[in-house]
Amino acid sequence: MAKAKHWLPTGYHSATHALVVDDAAKAIEFYARALGAKERNRMPGPGGKVWHAEVEIGDSVVMLSDEFPGSEMKSPKQLGGSSASVWLYVPDVDRTFRQAIDAGARAVQEPQTMFWGDRFGSFVDPFGHSWSVATHVEDLTPAEIDQRREEALASPRRD
Repeated sequence: MAKAKHWLPTGYHSATHALVVDDAAKAIEFYARALGAKERNRMPGPGGKVWHAEVEIGDSVVMLSDEFPGSEMKSPKQLGGSSASVWLYVPDVDRTFRQAIDAGARAVQEPQTMFWGDRFGSFVDPFGHSWSVATHVEDLTPAEIDQRREEALASPRRD
């Protein structure tokens, strides 16, 4: 067994999302269709469930597994909602958002250009996880962001 050359494995970032779902095999298929995910590996668990799997989305790894009895980790469907969101920067937020909706995600917020300089939208995947997708479109100073935030807060909502 060779000793690790670095504390961080090749191909990973310091923070890595790990999602628990109620059907990991179907989730892997959905993430491929909706977000262009590429499966890296899959470890089978008892009863034909997925114990651990990894997909690449852009330059990041997302880990996922099925829910298992006795585990502290529960799927959003088991919890009745999600307590976190995956934020994903993409080259074309409008295309990615539409692709996710076409693959079966539920739209929460259609993409729009936001005061902080990102074009941003959000959706919930068929497994209950919330996703925020964005494309950075403007480089702004903190002062410009503050001014735009104040303007956004002062204008009436158009929902």
